[in-house]
Amino acid sequence: MKTQVAIIGAGPSGLLLGQLLHRAGIDTVILERQAPDYVLGRIRAGVLEQGTVDLLREAGVARRMDADGLVHEGVELLLGGRRVRIDLKALTGGKTVMVYGQTEVTRDLMQARAACGAVTLYSASQVQLHDLQGERPYVTCEQDGQSLRIDCDYIAGCDGFHGVARQSIPQELLTHYAREYPFGWLGRLADTPPVNPELIYAQHDRGFVLCSQRSLTRSRYYLQVPLGDKLEDWSDRRFWEELKVRLPADLAQRLVTGPSLEKSIAPLRSHVVEPMQHGKLFLVGDAAHIVPPTGAKGLNLAASDVHYLYRILVKVYRQGRIDLVSRYSELALRRVWKGERFSWFMTNLMHDFGEHQDAWAHKMQQADREYFLHSPAGQLSIAENYVGLPYEEVD
Repeated sequence: MKTQVAIIGAGPSGLLLGQLLHRAGIDTVILERQAPDYVLGRIRAGVLEQGTVDLLREAGVARRMDADGLVHEGVELLLGGRRVRIDLKALTGGKTVMVYGQTEVTRDLMQARAACGAVTLYSASQVQLHDLQGERPYVTCEQDGQSLRIDCDYIAGCDGFHGVARQSIPQELLTHYAREYPFGWLGRLADTPPVNPELIYAQHDRGFVLCSQRSLTRSRYYLQVPLGDKLEDWSDRRFWEELKVRLPADLAQRLVTGPSLEKSIAPLRSHVVEPMQHGKLFLVGDAAHIVPPTGAKGLNLAASDVHYLYRILVKVYRQGRIDLVSRYSELALRRVWKGERFSWFMTNLMHDFGEHQDAWAHKMQQADREYFLHSPAGQLSIAENYVGLPYEEVD
């Protein structure tokens, strides 16, 4: 089998890259180690930056998003008993965010790929990448008991933190930057109306709270919990009771509870690997970087990587701009690090670090809370990062 770009991973970043390249007339094959139902079963992010929304529209997969997604013009922060709305639209010259679940983004992209007849190999095992620094790299795998070889020009590694793509790069060539946080997020998805029309990030002495949503009838809530907590420690009843305790009285009274559709505990961490390419292999999304979810940047940074790789490959195939290939890591990382900074900042701003925070750090946290809530410039900084910083031109 031959193709121009082999894409490892059929999550949203791999599918989005494949859809954009297909519309540009560039042939792709996607390999995914899981079955389609498993891919659709992943419950992840739901807040899309303006740039991600624009990219999905460019890919021709925005019909359902534009019909069913919720445009949010602001976000609320609760700190020290003070409730402040960050007016995203007014502060950023009209930019907003879109609440539309990652599962739905993936579904739209899968349907678009199936409709155009592009090749996706699901349940592909033993995936290996070869000759990454040569003229003709290739990928081998097994599917349905058969051995396959895909010859290609380039390989995009969109297969997540534990995927084969990053592991195919000699480790001595990579530099890892990481930070672990001393708490996790306990999440609950429920078919209940959101407690507030817009997202609420709330600081409380008992721990952080995020009141999020997927639709007007489906809510997503998160509680900061110790790393040692287990799901079995948290019944639905205990979760809802704790959520009410951490919310202001007026919000707690409006909260509608119900059985969990999905629940999970996720540790928080930051991780970046440099460089994001090796020869003809490009790392995209979680294969190259992880962010704590506080800044709503995970899926959006993956889309940012897709933006740069897509623009580069189009110019390679249409204009012969081979010189741009070596610029992918540089362009992607500049935006990645800004997204990492904002996610780190929001995590530090909103969470209770307890014994893991010394007196100086605690005072700096308090000063940040005072400044960013009371300063127009501080609110502008939060707003422009939350809606997403602009992409650089690729030239």
